[in-house]
Amino acid sequence: MTFYEEVGDQDMNHWRNQAAHVPDALRRYYLSFLASTVDAAEERSLLLSENESLLKDKEALGEEVSSLTKSLESIRKEAKEKDRQIRQLRESLEMTQKELNVNRAEMTSLKLELESMISGRNHERSQSGDIPALEERQIDVNGKAADSVPREDVVNESPVTQSGPISSTTDMSKETMSSSGTLTNVYTESNGEDGYKSMLTSDELSSHETRRDSVDEKHETELQTVQVLADTLPKIVPYVLINHREELLPLIMCAIERHPEHTVRDSLTHTLFNLIKRPDEQQRRVIMDACVSLARNVGDIRSETELLPQCWEQINHKYEERRILVAQSCGELGQFVRAETRPSLILSIIQQLIEDEATVVREAAAQNLALLLPLFPDLDKFFKVEELVFQLVCDPAGIVVEASLEQLIPAVVRWAKSEKQLIHHLLSALISRLLGSVQRCPPLSGVQDSLEFQLRILGERERWVSDVLLRLLTQLLPEVRRVAIESCPFPDIFPEEEEEAFFSDELLGLYARANLQWPDFDWLPEDCFPALLHLACMLPPREEGLRSRLAKLLLTASNLFGGAYLMSIVLPIFLMAAGDYADTSHLSSRLANRIKGFKPLTPRAEQLARTCVLPLLLAGVYGAPNMKEGYLAEYLKNLVLQSSVKQGAWTPVHTPELIDAVRFLCTFNQQHTVIVGVLWELVVNPNANVKSTAAVLFKALVPYVDLKLAQQQVLPALVTLGSDPNLDVKYSSIEAFGTVAQHFKDEAVVDKIRVQMDAFLDDGDHEGTVAVMRALAAAVPHTTPSLRDYLLQKLAMLSGATTQGTTLIRRREKVDVFCEAIRALDATEISAGNVKDLLLPTIQNLLKDTDALDPAHKEALEVMQRERSGGRLESISKHLKKTSMGGLFGEGGYLSAPGSPSSATASAPDSPQPAPSPQPEEGRLKRMMRANFGEMIRGKS
Repeated sequence: MTFYEEVGDQDMNHWRNQAAHVPDALRRYYLSFLASTVDAAEERSLLLSENESLLKDKEALGEEVSSLTKSLESIRKEAKEKDRQIRQLRESLEMTQKELNVNRAEMTSLKLELESMISGRNHERSQSGDIPALEERQIDVNGKAADSVPREDVVNESPVTQSGPISSTTDMSKETMSSSGTLTNVYTESNGEDGYKSMLTSDELSSHETRRDSVDEKHETELQTVQVLADTLPKIVPYVLINHREELLPLIMCAIERHPEHTVRDSLTHTLFNLIKRPDEQQRRVIMDACVSLARNVGDIRSETELLPQCWEQINHKYEERRILVAQSCGELGQFVRAETRPSLILSIIQQLIEDEATVVREAAAQNLALLLPLFPDLDKFFKVEELVFQLVCDPAGIVVEASLEQLIPAVVRWAKSEKQLIHHLLSALISRLLGSVQRCPPLSGVQDSLEFQLRILGERERWVSDVLLRLLTQLLPEVRRVAIESCPFPDIFPEEEEEAFFSDELLGLYARANLQWPDFDWLPEDCFPALLHLACMLPPREEGLRSRLAKLLLTASNLFGGAYLMSIVLPIFLMAAGDYADTSHLSSRLANRIKGFKPLTPRAEQLARTCVLPLLLAGVYGAPNMKEGYLAEYLKNLVLQSSVKQGAWTPVHTPELIDAVRFLCTFNQQHTVIVGVLWELVVNPNANVKSTAAVLFKALVPYVDLKLAQQQVLPALVTLGSDPNLDVKYSSIEAFGTVAQHFKDEAVVDKIRVQMDAFLDDGDHEGTVAVMRALAAAVPHTTPSLRDYLLQKLAMLSGATTQGTTLIRRREKVDVFCEAIRALDATEISAGNVKDLLLPTIQNLLKDTDALDPAHKEALEVMQRERSGGRLESISKHLKKTSMGGLFGEGGYLSAPGSPSSATASAPDSPQPAPSPQPEEGRLKRMMRANFGEMIRGKS
């Protein structure tokens, strides 16, 4: 029997509150059972000891907290005491400054009094003839007392007194004071006041007192005048015309310079900076000239304490003209402050102005930072200045970039010229930023194994930054050359007067054989050129601007370092990177191994090299002025011959990278003669593929040549190709003729093109006809009216020709080309006669062949036919609005009964009607929009 059964009269879940009720009895029993075991006892003892140690730690921490609290209270008391002392010191400083100003004023008055007295005595003695005796006594006294009287006793000029436009007495009497001050002091020190007075008669004493009173009055008058200026100028300035306020500058400057109170001078300085609300460039120049003159007169301490605070207050002004004035102040007042203030306070002001939202303010900041850098005492702030330089160079505003490149960069180079490590750091940071700006752009394709994955889609900002950094690198190349020449390890062999031909074959060979380090020379081939190759391999073909900038950089490097450097260093690097063989036996093993690593190893890498590196090799390396004569022509000819013989003629589909490389070379005008000479050699080559390639390259060359070269060289070559018996060669020149028609409007050139096109059309070949129509249609928007009329005549003739025996595919191809040509012509001005006699019949002929006509073309042609037919429906609707109801339904009206004679006459289809007068030509923009209507329809479908 269980316990529960024995006590069945008890509710075990709800115990009554009595003696038998023990809360948590089972848990207590279990704990007591565990405590009775040996392990439990040991564990309990450990817990108790640990509890005791924790209590002790708690007590120690409490004591430590109390001690820290007491120390904190004492520190607070000390801080309060120090604050009180600081306040007392500030108050005492202000009182001392006031007393000092008073003392300075007294010293100035005493000095003026002394000068007036001495000049008066000299004047009286010169009149009475006693000057020689006085001079003798002065010489005697000076001879006796010169050794005993120290120089410190001589009265010196107060540093506060400055020369200015108000008081000329000080300037006029400096010489008198310097010649007579010693005499007065010597007599005063040696004989005392009584001895000095004993030398003077009663008349002299009375005149001395009179002059002293006059000097006091004069000094008082000067101070009062300055005070009046200081009080009235702030009230006068607002009521003076803005264009004439600059005439107040001398008064403001004199008041600032002469007034003894600091607060008044600050107020006047504020008035000086705010003299004109929005000063233009000329007004800012006048204000800055005044500030510079004032800073020169008052010294560096007052310039820092009075002028620079005004700059700091104006830095966030709402008008950009005021902020420009602050930037000019930093650059032009920097030389009048202490050296330690320039790289700290003034540089901080410039840094904040560089981040200004106004373009002209950032431009002024760049210009004045260039003025400030030569005044820095050391190069401690170089890395901060470097960040500011890159921020300005990469600015989105063109005027800021130009100011930085033209003024700031030369100043930075001159400033850091003594430390070549800083120049290398600047170049390394430039290369890193250049590559980083392109690498951050998304790839052209997401397929990792494709060529487009290596190319980048550059945004406008990245393209701008890359172009500016390439310009900066080009500008720094002369400095790279200078550092390399100065660190040359062979100074005795190559004198400095031969710097233009410094990097000769002899020097390069000697360095290749010597086991020496020349890191300044190795920077270009080991760091710069590999980075440029990496950059070039990320630029797609459409980034022609950046590729041109790279080519110009290579041309500049070749011009600076000479032809030997170009042939020995630059040419092997880019030949190997383009996938060709390069001789590196004349180089050091380290550099040769580095160059061999540039060679592409996979087919995709070779294609990438042809796309990105080959244009630079042609234009930037072989196209250099100091490249050996004939090297470019030989390389270009071999490139075309080898690829055309092995892979066939060049086409935009199969070899676009090779055509783009030659076309990029054509953008350099100085290479046109070489290119035309090579192409003529290809024209007379017996291989048909080579001739076809020449025609393709002539098409790429035509947009960049002038009229004279086109008439004398290009057109004769194309005529030769167009007369070739091989049809592939003949028809490959048609697109080139069309390109000539697009770019030249000379009638002689157009006549030659028409003659050649007639020859092509006379052959009657389908491919030739389609190619001619396509080439002329592409030239329609840019060519002459005579060629447009010629095309319209040919369209009318060819569209009316029979198409029996022609396959549907060829008919569709021909009709599509004709429709494209019609649409191109419809977007231009066509005479009414040509519309009636040529355009409308051509449209009707094309609409007849419904099987070959594309629905989109059909719709566009119908629209053209309705609008070019004279607008009969529109004229009818206009006439209906003008007629009355009787005229509409009466006899002879448009809506008369069908049986009436007039209606029968009007409805007779064969009755002769006068030709509708052509409507005025519609706007050219509307026709151009309609010309693209068919393409829009096809694109949607």
